[in-house]
Amino acid sequence: MADLKDELDTSPEVGELDDLPDPLPGGRSASVSGPADGTGSDLLDRAHVLLAAHPVADGYSGLPWALRHLPWFDLELGESAVDTDIPRMREGHVGALFWALHLPESLDGDQAVSATLDQLDLVKTVVRSHPDGLRLACTPGPITDARHSGRIAVLPGPAGAAALGDSLGILRSLHGLGLRALTLSGTSWASEAGMTRFGEEVLREMNRLGVVADLSGGSADTVRRACAVSKAPVLCARSAARALRPHPANLPDDLLTDLGAVKGVCMVPLTAEQTGPSVRDVADHLDHVRAVAGPECVGLSGTYDAGTAHPQDLADASRYPHLIAELLRRGWSEADIALLTWGNVQRVLREADFTAREAQRRREPSTAKIADFDG
Repeated sequence: MADLKDELDTSPEVGELDDLPDPLPGGRSASVSGPADGTGSDLLDRAHVLLAAHPVADGYSGLPWALRHLPWFDLELGESAVDTDIPRMREGHVGALFWALHLPESLDGDQAVSATLDQLDLVKTVVRSHPDGLRLACTPGPITDARHSGRIAVLPGPAGAAALGDSLGILRSLHGLGLRALTLSGTSWASEAGMTRFGEEVLREMNRLGVVADLSGGSADTVRRACAVSKAPVLCARSAARALRPHPANLPDDLLTDLGAVKGVCMVPLTAEQTGPSVRDVADHLDHVRAVAGPECVGLSGTYDAGTAHPQDLADASRYPHLIAELLRRGWSEADIALLTWGNVQRVLREADFTAREAQRRREPSTAKIADFDG
């Protein structure tokens, strides 16, 4: 475990739908009207105003693992050792944030379960110690409450599938502790060979609980099968367009089409490795995903504090307005940007919650074991 810090140390950057009162400095108007081809300053002003009304629901932060290696930190005052703190999230208009519980691939079995529990405990401890800025939110209602109280909603997850130890009982326990999303890859039941019958049972139990399936990094067969089996929308928490950049976690157009057909959301990561070295490269991916999957199927994933370099002008969580300004320059409508930043993720969470309530009326907790299906 001692050598894991080096794996996840933050690398340098590659260069440099509800109402929410958040006025801009200088008393600027809350209107987003203005020419799409305005000056850079005008576009940035418009981006700030738009994000004040439709903040970012960020699909992936590596902060839990990064914080466990710091002897002391204060996210309320600001923390230079990480990419994400409360002042920078406020400056970037982040309204909700998934705190990933992913682990290095070298951990599996009991070690993976234990390390995931440790991270969940850390998430709760960090939120409790920053009550003025953060609020734990595992369902849509508390997310909205956090936003209207001026706090940032923290959603635990995604965790790696290895955290289950092939046990649905552990899945239920993690959900009871607040887990909101699980990545379906890297196990015997969700592998390069696809999803097994036990994997399908895991997904059905996730639907019953309201745990959202994250398919980033999953094989094409796993993605297709999960889209077919899941009764709730799925996420790809860290996937861009493979047609523009051939990274293994990026999605080819056929899978983007499949994701769009089931109203899932592809959350484009702000990483140089997956999207490219500039803010315009990231915008190219957003354009492509929107064109192929539809405007209701694209979201944002900062992927800050996950040990990866970021594009120029997107160095940390404060920089989202620069990306939105670029989208405005390209002619994105306010409605499409509102879906991108906030609306699409909220829809997925609401539908997952509704699916869980309905499933719990019809289905008892599964007692299936992996040997019952795949033994």
